[in-house]
Amino acid sequence: MAATSALQKTDTIEARSVDFDAIPLIDIGPFFNGDDEAKARVAREIGDACRQVGFFYVTNHGISEEIIDKLMGQTKRFFHQPVEEKMKLDTNVVQRHRGYVRNGALYADATKKPDLQEGYEISMELPEDDPDYLAGNIMLGPNVWPDNLPGFREEVYDYYEAVHQLGVTMFRAFEMTLGLPQGWFDDKITRPMGQLRLIYYPPQEGPIDPDQIGIGAHTDYECFTLLLQDQVGGLQVGNREGEWIKATPIPGAIVINIGDMLMRWTNGEFVSTPHRVINDTGKERVSFPFFFGANYDCVVSPLPQFTAADNPAKFPPTRCGLWTENMITDVYEYRVTYRGKLDNPEMDWDELDREAPGAAE
Repeated sequence: MAATSALQKTDTIEARSVDFDAIPLIDIGPFFNGDDEAKARVAREIGDACRQVGFFYVTNHGISEEIIDKLMGQTKRFFHQPVEEKMKLDTNVVQRHRGYVRNGALYADATKKPDLQEGYEISMELPEDDPDYLAGNIMLGPNVWPDNLPGFREEVYDYYEAVHQLGVTMFRAFEMTLGLPQGWFDDKITRPMGQLRLIYYPPQEGPIDPDQIGIGAHTDYECFTLLLQDQVGGLQVGNREGEWIKATPIPGAIVINIGDMLMRWTNGEFVSTPHRVINDTGKERVSFPFFFGANYDCVVSPLPQFTAADNPAKFPPTRCGLWTENMITDVYEYRVTYRGKLDNPEMDWDELDREAPGAAE
């Protein structure tokens, strides 16, 4: 199918409902309590999903229903507050990637109108004297928390720690999938850009404007995303034919999708797949993407097992932190004054050899 017709298809708000197995469903329990043979089988399933779809559901992921229920309750509690309470933690005031993102302050698809959603940004809790934070890094440092909602900080951060640990387990699975030694990612995720976003989609009533939906079409910037969603639904995934496929919520499952950095590490063999959200249910919706990126200063270049004379590197070496910061700056209104002013995250190979010898190995 020609690229033009595919683009025409994905420029609509229509989406096809398919059986659950159209987006693979993978039981990752063996990575918690299985033998090596069972882990290898799951790793193969993950690899197939990453190459063919870029999205898959996981079950038996180890995050308790109690932690999830508390997260969802606290999230609705926060977003149901009067706007003046939420605005006390507005990212325009905080001026870091932390705190409240008001409705209209994010354009995931910068060619469209602002997304119809509110958000709350949380990441790894670092101390006030963290040197990267003191140096002005917007991705690292302490979180900001509401002081009028007892229990919010504790119960939301309990989920953060649980999903972060699940992400570490998924890196173990990716090591096996990619033929890397166990622990290969360890020194690359010691202080990761692990961003948890609490998202509230208000009920969208009346005809849907294709130029203004819950969140516009985009790919994720980091290595991979672990998405917890409620049972309302709205997530749609773009397939290779240029159609939108509904990622119907499955009770107890978490959705994982490949991001830009893991696509670059695999030289395009793993797919960073476009996706969007249209909340046409008439109900409020909450969801919780956890964007698991590598360390801010990590440099990603295609792994040698994914390049050859007839398949050269498709991507230049890329600074993870600068890549994510540039992408955030392009779509978040609180970063508007920095657009076009950040360093280029992509390096040439000579520059990589000078700054990080051996990084491509």
